Amino acid sequence: MSITANVALNTSSIEKINNPIHQATGLPNRTYTCSEFFTFERERLFSEQWTGLTQACVIPNPGDIWPINWMGIPLVIVRTQNNQVKVFHNVCSHRGNKLVWNTCNRQKTMTCPYHAWRYNLDGSINSARLMDDNFNKKKWSLHKCNIRVFEGLIFINLSEKPNSFDEFISPTRKFIEFHGLGDAKIAHRALYPTEGNWKLTLDNFHECYHCQPSHPEYCAVHDKDYILSYGAGSNTGPSSQKFNKTLDEWNRQTKNMGHIIGEYTETEFNDYSRSAERTPLKEGKYTETRSGKPSSKLMGKFKEYDRGYTSVGTSPFNSLLMCNDFATLFTFIPVSTLHTEVELMWLVHKDAEEGKDYNLQEMTWMWDVTTIADKQIIENNQKGVLSSKYVPGPLSKMEKGLEKFKSWYLKHLNIALS
Repeated sequence: MSITANVALNTSSIEKINNPIHQATGLPNRTYTCSEFFTFERERLFSEQWTGLTQACVIPNPGDIWPINWMGIPLVIVRTQNNQVKVFHNVCSHRGNKLVWNTCNRQKTMTCPYHAWRYNLDGSINSARLMDDNFNKKKWSLHKCNIRVFEGLIFINLSEKPNSFDEFISPTRKFIEFHGLGDAKIAHRALYPTEGNWKLTLDNFHECYHCQPSHPEYCAVHDKDYILSYGAGSNTGPSSQKFNKTLDEWNRQTKNMGHIIGEYTETEFNDYSRSAERTPLKEGKYTETRSGKPSSKLMGKFKEYDRGYTSVGTSPFNSLLMCNDFATLFTFIPVSTLHTEVELMWLVHKDAEEGKDYNLQEMTWMWDVTTIADKQIIENNQKGVLSSKYVPGPLSKMEKGLEKFKSWYLKHLNIALS
């Protein structure tokens, strides 16, 4: 029995769900709970996207090796002896054993723990013990992934024929480049394992309807009118004349500094789900910290503080939230039907020193407590969605971001089903 007939949404049900915001509802519960549906999504949706895998500074030196579970697929990231970053499927070509289990530094080869096949860091076989004389080593190299490294960020596309990376990155390029992430280092990395479907996790991130009742720390950093209209990105809530006036004035001042301004949203359906905007923080705040004061060395092309906040979404699974002197990178990794890994990385200038240039607790405070709260929200949401009595309710005008994400998802799903 086919997944199309028994699990997935048919065309008519997709059209019914994909209504304008005043008529829209959430997705039905089987899209959040069915393991067959998750497998279908991974094979037909996830693999087609350029997504941010991690930051290249997790492997700073030649010979560094970093295994990662990406959407239920074991991968390994390596930096070769000639300083190239490569990503392979973390599967031995002999009998399929997982090749690398732990992070390693300054290695020259990778050896399978099962039968000791050894691989060079470019994925080719170095040696395969006791094989026949006619064994063709070139035929059994590791399977290589399509990747691009941009501003220190490793992007991956698991399809056989990936879309143009330059086309994909084009609208967000200037926002990312201005922050100089290629000259950054990891100040802190944290994982928030979340017992919830990946779409529930992203649903929560794409709306700020819940921010005021659930996130006092976030509301202490951001203006209430910003939260109303921009809390989950540009045009994710009702327009605020007060915030628009504040934004216009900040844009004029920031442009005079020579800093970038503006925003980008997808206006027509395409292969991507990208966004970017620069907005001011709450009056008197310079950074997303408890004190709101400058917190580290300025990054990228910033010569002075403009009190700005840059939000970039390169894919549904990646968000870059950047102040003038540090950046917080979100990566949402679907692992299984009911489990999502949420990874946060805080980046600072490569020359910044903890305790001298930045206070780590002050820097990580807001998004750490907010993500812990979101983890609990999502897990409670998943428990409710598992109920047979759950029927998706109407969306608020503050859930436009969720409606846009749902529309993008359903259109791609419809294409995949067709």
